[in-house]
Amino acid sequence: MKNVVLAGYRCTGKTSVGRGLAARLHRPFYDTDDLVRERTGMSVRRIVAEQGWASFRSAERAVIADLAFLKGAVVALGGGVVLDPENVAAVKANGRVIWLVADARTIVARMGEDPVSATQRPSLRGVDRLKETVQILAERTPVYRAAADFTVDTTGKTVDEIAAEIGGFLARSPDATPPDGTDPCGS
Repeated sequence: MKNVVLAGYRCTGKTSVGRGLAARLHRPFYDTDDLVRERTGMSVRRIVAEQGWASFRSAERAVIADLAFLKGAVVALGGGVVLDPENVAAVKANGRVIWLVADARTIVARMGEDPVSATQRPSLRGVDRLKETVQILAERTPVYRAAADFTVDTTGKTVDEIAAEIGGFLARSPDATPPDGTDPCGS
């Protein structure tokens, strides 16, 4: 059974949707940012401040390499994971990549409501949040699009609605296997 891999910019819903989807599908859930924090004992913000982005990306790459061997997990990727072609190849080897999108204003509003954004996630450019979000989305959209097997706009949707949309896609996928292991064709 393939992994379900959630990609997208910060605050598009990867962690919230991932947890809900994992519960719905009866699969384990992993968040790459959480795993980096567990392994290093430091927040993303602290790693970047003390050791730089290259150190964070290296720790992130090691987490991705380990997760790539799992089967049937739901994985929420950090927003920049897809910038590394090796990471993309690793997650796609045994996973279906679902790209979660939202418009820039929605993302910035969610950042303001998310205590993790303020304490754990460093600014990528050191500019106004909306300006930074627009810039990063413009740069990353082609990369996300190229990696994605399916795209879901999370704007104005609940976690359950998004999980149901992803569940429908997975049920239509050629490698779909129900969580109980039965044959989806009933034979």
